Amino acid sequence: MNFKSLLAILGLTVGLNTAAQAADLAAGEATAGAICAGCHMPDGNSVVDMFPKLAGQHASYLAKQLNDYKSGARADATMTGMAATLATDEDVANVSAFFASKATSAGTADDAKVALGKAIYRGGNTTTKLPACMGCHGTKGSGNPAAKFPSLKGQHATYTIAQLTAFRDGKRANDSNKMMQNVANKMTVAEIEAVANYIAQMK
Repeated sequence: MNFKSLLAILGLTVGLNTAAQAADLAAGEATAGAICAGCHMPDGNSVVDMFPKLAGQHASYLAKQLNDYKSGARADATMTGMAATLATDEDVANVSAFFASKATSAGTADDAKVALGKAIYRGGNTTTKLPACMGCHGTKGSGNPAAKFPSLKGQHATYTIAQLTAFRDGKRANDSNKMMQNVANKMTVAEIEAVANYIAQMK
């Protein structure tokens, strides 16, 4: 990475932090309580494993997903309707910043699958040219807000499995330059399940 690229990323990060600070967390909490809490819980730590945890997720990533639901770039019958109720950019920003401000709860995992998941997450699979997940999502699953790579740590395994499968099967395609589709296409069912369970127990 050259110096100009580093400066650009740093500048974008500062911009994202400024935007998060400018968001109205109280308004975001009120909107989230009215619209999102039924599935994702008031603090964003969903208790149903098919609904993702939103707590601690980067505001930039959450805003992108909500806008993708609104535009149709990401399809889900329930979420398309929920996102449509966020009428303005401010609504999206406020809700995203609110959930980003909350702490993620600890996840649960199938211990029998964690070892393989760790190996794939940290080292990929050289035989199938599957890249390591930590290359984009970090060694601790914290993601990269500037690049809109989501935080993964503690996420429900069931949800992660569903999303990786959707990327692999072409049912989800709102990733930049097909990055996740290309990754998931190289994963076996066992690898998907193992990575999802490793992610679930990350703190």
